[in-house]
Amino acid sequence: MFVSWEKTDLGLVYRYQNGAPALDDQALDFKGRVQVFPDAVVAGNASLLLQSEPEPKSTSVNPRAVCGVCKRLYREPQILPCLHTFCSDCIGQLEPFSVPPRGGGGGGSGEAAQRDRAAVSVTVLCPECDTEVDIPQSGPAGLSTDHLALDEVFLEALVSDGPLGCDLCGEGAAESRCDVCSVNLCGFCRQAHRWQKRTASHSVQAVEELKARGRLCRPVLCSLHPAQELRLFCQPCDLPVCLECAATLHRDHRCCPAHDVIDHHGDRIRELVSVRLRPLLERLEESLRKVEISQESLQVRVDATANEIRAFARGYASAVEAHCLSLLHRLEELREQRRNHLHLQREQLQQALLDVRGSVEFAERLLSCGSDAEILTAKGVTLRRLTSLEERGCDPHPAAVAPDDGSSVYFMPREPAGEVEGYPVVGVINSRTVDVSRCTVEGEAVQQGMEGQQGHFTLVCRDSAGEQLTRGGEHVLVSIVHRKKKNCTVETTVADSNDGKYRVSYKPEEAGEYSVWVCVRAQHIKGSPFILNVKRKFRHHSGTFHCCSFCSSGGAKDALCGCPGSMPGGFKGCGHGHKGHPGKPHWSCCGSTMEKSECLPQSIYAAVSPGGHLQTVEL
Repeated sequence: MFVSWEKTDLGLVYRYQNGAPALDDQALDFKGRVQVFPDAVVAGNASLLLQSEPEPKSTSVNPRAVCGVCKRLYREPQILPCLHTFCSDCIGQLEPFSVPPRGGGGGGSGEAAQRDRAAVSVTVLCPECDTEVDIPQSGPAGLSTDHLALDEVFLEALVSDGPLGCDLCGEGAAESRCDVCSVNLCGFCRQAHRWQKRTASHSVQAVEELKARGRLCRPVLCSLHPAQELRLFCQPCDLPVCLECAATLHRDHRCCPAHDVIDHHGDRIRELVSVRLRPLLERLEESLRKVEISQESLQVRVDATANEIRAFARGYASAVEAHCLSLLHRLEELREQRRNHLHLQREQLQQALLDVRGSVEFAERLLSCGSDAEILTAKGVTLRRLTSLEERGCDPHPAAVAPDDGSSVYFMPREPAGEVEGYPVVGVINSRTVDVSRCTVEGEAVQQGMEGQQGHFTLVCRDSAGEQLTRGGEHVLVSIVHRKKKNCTVETTVADSNDGKYRVSYKPEEAGEYSVWVCVRAQHIKGSPFILNVKRKFRHHSGTFHCCSFCSSGGAKDALCGCPGSMPGGFKGCGHGHKGHPGKPHWSCCGSTMEKSECLPQSIYAAVSPGGHLQTVEL
């Protein structure tokens, strides 16, 4: 079948060919505005529905009559396997998700090739639910038509604002509608519709009556016999058929009236819906409500937590600002104290300088310019003044009058500083200086050590109040020297712990008494130099306590022994009754006959004669 509509000067309006629209060269003015009713076309009614507005108003249009892809009224609505409906054109424009490969390599028989081509389908994603659905090889036309969607479209056309035009003549206002042909008719066309023999029996209803009813029921016509309604059901084929189909194509099949089998098939759908899917739907809705409630609760909790964080940040910022002002105030107090101290020290030194300078100048002038009588006359007062200046102690220790350059004032940003307005803060100003006379050492290794073993002790730097400093960086010098052998020194390592403590490590290689000098800022701490007593390391035996090397080695000729015994026959060790054997069990490493004893060094072997070795071992 081929039907084409064209308009002069505008081009192709619509083309219906081989049961599907062919709109490749459709004029732009009519794209998306024209639709044809296939069931009416096959019945001989070649009428079009032309929409005046390409975009329906969402506020007034029934959403069940609008396609979810093009957002316009349905045009030839088709049902996807996922039960979502879209326009036939919209389905045809979907991008294929996957296309199964067409039949294999060779040619094969014609019937087999046709069956293979018929079985091939295209898979697309549903625009509504993203489900993979198969489109038949014949395209969207092979899908089931959604007659309910067509009813909604027709109903929307009836109840829409504005006059409804006649679908046949296109000139008069529609007053009636033919349920069989699904066309709107004006008064003249309605009379003509009744006069025609083919359409005289059609049911024609007033448009106003249909609008008032609010629901449009249209008959479903047979695609093979357009004038026949699908009123029968073929049970072997599981298809609705018309009277002519039942009499011809399905004459050997059991065909029943549709109203006799609708209860059976409807009950199957109803059972699946009510028994299985409706409870599942309720559970899904309940789960969805719970998830939505959880999302709302989560958002409320997140918002409340965010407000708490902001309030905390504002409070913390206020506390930090207050702590900053407090630190600056403390720093100003320290500056004032140190400045006053330096000013007082300066005044005292200036006065002492004036006193000493004046007295020295007077005494030197008296000695250089005065006569003997003048010197003797002023001798008494001059000596008393000079003696007084000397006894007054105007010559302080240089370390005591070292200018305070502020190096002892520093900021410790990571030191805990307590709480401010309930918030913990860090950062303190440290102004304490080390007092060498208050520094101490901890650990016995400063007084006792062991030859060849690592020793450790700790220097603790303290301030004038005896409190441990909380910082490092002091100049610490530790020297360990043998008291009798001045050229025998021990290398030391000082590790700053940055908390006022300094770990001192050393390893003496020789026993004896050592002097340990511990100095801070080039001054000895209290108790320095300390006396370190390094004891000799106990020498353990490296051999075995045996009767002779012959027995302990199982007669090995290469077995050695520390005793002077020997055996003939090429044996290097000792044996019972042979020359030089001690006559009792002894150590193979040094020859000592005392089992619980210290191993004798090699120097003793060289210092004694073979004859006196046994006596030495005995001793």
